[in-house]
Amino acid sequence: MSAPQSAGERELAELIVTALNLEGVAPAEIDPEAALFKTGLGLDSIDALELALEISKRYGFQLRSDDENNLRIFRSLRSLAAHIERHRTS
Repeated sequence: MSAPQSAGERELAELIVTALNLEGVAPAEIDPEAALFKTGLGLDSIDALELALEISKRYGFQLRSDDENNLRIFRSLRSLAAHIERHRTS
């Protein structure tokens, strides 16, 4: 059983599904604590770049590809949503 999504996580899940055209994935079904890459949602590095671009457009700050914390930031929907909440400008 997956953990419930917060409002911010739900909004981000919808952005992920829409931005990456994830067919057959309902935003509400994304476990906020599951991995986004490889074993979890199965995203790859191209998806990460597209997602970073969409996040910068929607939330007004840049996710840098050379950030040493990216593995932690992009670990799960929950960790990415928390990072956005701390840094968003819009």
